[in-house]
Amino acid sequence: MANLRLALPSEGALYGPAGDFLRECGLNVSRASSRRYTATIPSLPGVDVLFQRSSDIAGEIDGGSADIGITGLDRFLETHQEGGDSVTLFEDLGFGGASLVIAVPDGWLDVTSLADLADLALEFRQRGQNLRIATKYQRLVSRALHRQGINYFTLVHASGGLEAAPVMGYADLIADISATGTTLRENGLRPLIDGVVCNSQAAIIGNARLLAADEKKLSLTREILERVESFMRARDFQRVSANIEGETEAQVAEKVMAKRDLAGIHGPTVASVFSDDGKTWFGVQMVVRRTDMIRVVDHLRALGGSGISVSQADYVFRAKCESYEELLGKLAYQDAR
Repeated sequence: MANLRLALPSEGALYGPAGDFLRECGLNVSRASSRRYTATIPSLPGVDVLFQRSSDIAGEIDGGSADIGITGLDRFLETHQEGGDSVTLFEDLGFGGASLVIAVPDGWLDVTSLADLADLALEFRQRGQNLRIATKYQRLVSRALHRQGINYFTLVHASGGLEAAPVMGYADLIADISATGTTLRENGLRPLIDGVVCNSQAAIIGNARLLAADEKKLSLTREILERVESFMRARDFQRVSANIEGETEAQVAEKVMAKRDLAGIHGPTVASVFSDDGKTWFGVQMVVRRTDMIRVVDHLRALGGSGISVSQADYVFRAKCESYEELLGKLAYQDAR
């Protein structure tokens, strides 16, 4: 049986943001050098890592050259084969965030919204012209404009330097990915107030047909999704431990549970502490939301808690891996087509 082929963006340093993220999830990528386009994940035998240009990864998944990959959601939505085999497996990995926005020259003082742009498009049309929009995202931009009733425009394909298009005269406005808006401002452009076409971030995508046909690849994909999902969830939680004096485990648990919202996800774990100080202590452990940490500590202090410690949870698992269950549903849909 063939190995699972995982495509990662080749842009960046030795591992790039995607490789760094996988390392945080416990899936360290081993790559000999930045010039080598293959790598392995020693903790997960059976996975071949392939470094590709981010713009090519959706096409590699569509064509079956890779089984799963990490790329920007915007790239997938723009370039994947509609009705094809590729699907999203995890849509937000928490990095690479940006928005595809429609931006107009600062000098267009009366154009601040898509409604204004629609009026301007009609004015251009009455003069026998179309608005020219420079963009690399022709599918997404065209659909967004049509949804707003804007039909008179021409998309000008450009691969780079879009911000200069209005100044150079080959487009009237642009639609491009922007993370902070700084580059737009420095080039005399501003986004329309409702001009966000889509929000994007790093995502995991995969070829449903290939995964459905190979149990080994599907199993390896499940392990990757399990680690990613539980790691992402753990960012919101911390583990709190304390010793509390009491008569019985049940009594201590009742005290802690008196404030249910501060007593952990499912409640505290309480166990006897073997102490030689003549007192009866019980160890209390809870997994709590990071935002509740100080309130939880204060609650335990009020109960006489001693030796309170807080640590980061590496992974937080639920009864099932939700992203994997969603993938199984997509595989079933693919089979039924």
